[in-house]
Amino acid sequence: MQQKIRKTALAVTRWIGSPASLFVHTVLFVASFLAVKYGFIRFEEMLLILTTIVSLEAIYLSIFIQMTINFTTQELAEVSEDIEEMQEDLGEIQEDMGELQEDVEEISEDVEEITEEEAEEEVQEEKRKQEQRKTLTDIQTDLRKLMNDITKLQQSAPKPNGSDKPVQ
Repeated sequence: MQQKIRKTALAVTRWIGSPASLFVHTVLFVASFLAVKYGFIRFEEMLLILTTIVSLEAIYLSIFIQMTINFTTQELAEVSEDIEEMQEDLGEIQEDMGELQEDVEEISEDVEEITEEEAEEEVQEEKRKQEQRKTLTDIQTDLRKLMNDITKLQQSAPKPNGSDKPVQ
């Protein structure tokens, strides 16, 4: 029932503010004065009827307008509450974004540290490999020298009994 009254009040106030309403009211006022001119009604009776109708119309219009204002105020209050809730949500979202930004910065720092550590480990590993290569090269060089020395010793050692076999 209240919804029907609300719709009626909104429809009436919307129609009263339209060009069609202006036209209808103008036609009724002109018709009233023409009815007097052509003798359908006396002037005093027409004024009494017209002022009564206009007064009732003004009373009902003011009621409908006030109802419309009340409905609009209520809707504005609801919209205001929605806006407040949205602002609170926005504040929470901004806080969450701040926390996420901090997390991203921490992760970036961690990644940077890991990258630096990995780079340092790679440098250390490369140094170790170079040292191992140098050590291996030194060992190979020493082995060649040792082999050459053994060969020279074998060649210069006296051979017993003229055999080609080395002495045990």
